[in-house]
Amino acid sequence: MYTLYIANKNYSSWSLRPWVVLKECGIDFKESLVVFGQGSNWHEFRKFCPSGLVPCLKDGDETIWDSLAICEYLAERHSRVWPEDPVARAWARCAASEMHSGFNALRNICTMNCGIRVQLHHISDALQRDLTRIDELLSEGLSRFGGPFLAGDHFSAVDAFYAPVAFRFQTYGLALGQQVSDYFQRILGLRSMRDWQASAYLEPWVDDAHENEVTDVGEVTADFRELSSEKPRH
Repeated sequence: MYTLYIANKNYSSWSLRPWVVLKECGIDFKESLVVFGQGSNWHEFRKFCPSGLVPCLKDGDETIWDSLAICEYLAERHSRVWPEDPVARAWARCAASEMHSGFNALRNICTMNCGIRVQLHHISDALQRDLTRIDELLSEGLSRFGGPFLAGDHFSAVDAFYAPVAFRFQTYGLALGQQVSDYFQRILGLRSMRDWQASAYLEPWVDDAHENEVTDVGEVTADFRELSSEKPRH
């Protein structure tokens, strides 16, 4: 059985991608959650991953790191990870790769924090460009391949790469077109996503570095985490 190493579900957008692929494709795996610590996590994460980062997949003696590489590794062994249709598959890989390597303003300003809701102080030009491109790209996939998912009628890896954006959409109240907003609501409604969010709400850790990233850019208007003020802080 695979073992997937991840970090805090409340914060780790990179961990979410292969986790939700495994869940939605019905692939058995064991989850190993390693909590973010104070300062650098490199030495702790190096115990299971050569890059010192999460996520990381163990398959027997094989170690596969990086969320995109993990998805490609799984796709070689399991159906439905990418769309079967070659045209849809090519588009899906392009869209996933664009998220994997881009949208830096969205990543840096709207960091993932599932358990809270935030009113941003303002929308910078760089962030608006990212939002405009996401709306354009996802609308293209939904229209071109007929939905309800980005590359057709079932969930695939490209949806997993935008699953963290669905949480950001929810946390920060990001303004997107109706088609893409409806899509993100569908993604948030998946059993796997609801399970991830429920676990994030119950995590017994608050990481100050991640919390400070949020308060630097906006005002927290709601916190749904259990006993958040009493949790251990790192």
